[in-house]
Amino acid sequence: MRTTEQLTRIFGTEAAARVSTARLLVVGAGGIGCELLKDLCMAGFQHIEAVDLDTIDLSNLNRQFLFQRRHIKRPKSEVAIQAIRDFNPGIDAHARQANIKEATFDVDWFAQFDLVLNALDNLEARRHVNTMCLAAHVPLVESGTAGYLGQVTVIRGGETECFECHPKPIERKTYPICTIRSTPSAPIHCIVWAKNYLFAQLFGERLEEDEDMTAEADADNLEELKQLREESMALARLADAMGSPEFARVVFDKVFSFDIARLLSMPDMWKHRQMPTQLDYEELESASAGSDFDPSSPNTHSHLSLADAFALFKFTAGRLAQRLVSSERETRGSLSFDKDDEDALNFVAATASLRSYVFGI
Repeated sequence: MRTTEQLTRIFGTEAAARVSTARLLVVGAGGIGCELLKDLCMAGFQHIEAVDLDTIDLSNLNRQFLFQRRHIKRPKSEVAIQAIRDFNPGIDAHARQANIKEATFDVDWFAQFDLVLNALDNLEARRHVNTMCLAAHVPLVESGTAGYLGQVTVIRGGETECFECHPKPIERKTYPICTIRSTPSAPIHCIVWAKNYLFAQLFGERLEEDEDMTAEADADNLEELKQLREESMALARLADAMGSPEFARVVFDKVFSFDIARLLSMPDMWKHRQMPTQLDYEELESASAGSDFDPSSPNTHSHLSLADAFALFKFTAGRLAQRLVSSERETRGSLSFDKDDEDALNFVAATASLRSYVFGI
C-alpha cells in the first residue's frame, strides 16, 4: 500500500488527502471487481465498500485472482474484501452479499459515497447504478468487458454523457451456463434450458454444438461444462425408457425433482435468491386429471397453469419419444427442434413453464 508520503509525492498534498478520506463503492467483485479492489487498496484508498450477489465458483478461479479453491461457495464480496484487508490491515473495508437493486440501496445510500465504480456483467444492473448515481449526484466509473475488449467511462451528471445516452449495440444473446443450469431468473433462461438442453439431450441433438449455452468463453466455464455434461449423460441413460409408458415420469422425476433436490442441498446458493421448489409427479397428475385442458388441441402453449403445463409435458414427451423410436427403427436418426413442429414447440413451452414454476419466475 502507498504511504502518505508516497501519495503526496504522486498526487500532491490536496489530492493525497482526498484519496485517503474518500468513500468508495465497488459494485461487483468478479473479474473486474477483484482487479479494482486490489488497485484501489494499493493506491491508498482507505474507505471501500463492495457489493456482490454471487458466491465463488470453481470456474471463477482462472481470472478472479483474489479467490482460491478453499473459497468456493463463499460470497465473492466477503472474500475479496478480506483479501484487500490482508494487503492493508488498517483499511476501512466492508462487504455486502446483496443485489444492488434492492430497495435498501436507495438514493440516500448511494449519496454517502464520493465515487462509485461499476464492475458488473449485467446490463440491467449497470443501468440501475447509472440512474442511482445520477440521482445521488455521485460520479460513476463505468467499466465492462466483451471478449478480449474492455471499456471504461467516467460518468458525471450534467458534465458527461451517461450510460444510457447512446443505445447499446444489439448482439446475439448468449447465457452463462451456470445461470441456465442452476439459477435461472428470467423466462428466457427457462426457454433456453428447455429448447437447447433438455429437448436436445432427450431427443438427439448434441449440447456441445449449441452456442446459446456456451455464453462467455468456454475456458471460463470448464467446470460448469463438465457438470452439465455429467447431467447430460444422466439424461442420455433415460433412453432405455424411450417410448415406454414410464418415459414421461422418469424424465420428470429426474429434472423437476432429483435435480432440484441437489440444488436445494447447497444452501449458500439461496441466501439471497428465492429457493426453487421440487415438483411432485403424482400431485400434478391428480391436479391435471380434474382439468378440462386438452393438450392435443393446437395453440396450447399460452398462459399455462402448473397442472396444464404438466399435462402438456406428458402428452408431448410421449409423442416425441414415439417419433424418435420410429425414426431410429427406420433411419437411426434423431429429432431436431423446429419452430413449425407442434410437438417440439409444445414440449419446450411445457417444460419451460414447469421450470418457471420451480424457480418462482
